[in-house]
Amino acid sequence: MPLTLTHIRAALALPPLGERSDFDLDPDARAALMPGLAQRPAAVLCGLVERAEGLQVVLTKRAAHLNRHAGQVAFPGGKIDSLDPSPLAAALREANEEIGLGAGQVEILGALDPYQTSTGFRVSPFVGVIDPRWRPVPDPDEVEEVFETPLDFLMDPANRVRHHHDRWARRSHYYAMPWGDYYIWGATAGMLKGLSDRLAALAAEGAL
Repeated sequence: MPLTLTHIRAALALPPLGERSDFDLDPDARAALMPGLAQRPAAVLCGLVERAEGLQVVLTKRAAHLNRHAGQVAFPGGKIDSLDPSPLAAALREANEEIGLGAGQVEILGALDPYQTSTGFRVSPFVGVIDPRWRPVPDPDEVEEVFETPLDFLMDPANRVRHHHDRWARRSHYYAMPWGDYYIWGATAGMLKGLSDRLAALAAEGAL
């Protein structure tokens, strides 16, 4: 059965499932590295669009010239500034700056559990539904491309794989959801898994 906004709202209304992190697949690394990591606050927007073919997730491909995470797939978002009145305000500001999404063009449905990255950010992910008439205007200084991926694909555990790379003199594992020419992985994939886990919990209650 295709996922609907009713399902998403119900999943987001569930109690917290617990903070997630880049170390969820590496308990030893979590114990060794997490306690000393910075907790710099950040916020992102997981934007959904209703299309005839089903709900789509709005994602960005970061510009190739950036010093950090160049060319990676990400949600619009970034660091919370001192002038941002709230994490949600920061996510909406960043979405406006990066892809031209106005605050009035998105209805916030709720929030996912916080996510700690291996680079020292504690991310507040928000989920919202975007007006389908919106057209992206990417900032070329930050975003190379804006694209949509089917939510049903991203929420299906069968499309989630475990990959790894070697860093900090140890092997690190992470989730990835390859889709077409796009490689969705790391924190973005981890936060999407957080939504998938909420939908699974909803299904376990017989509500999906």
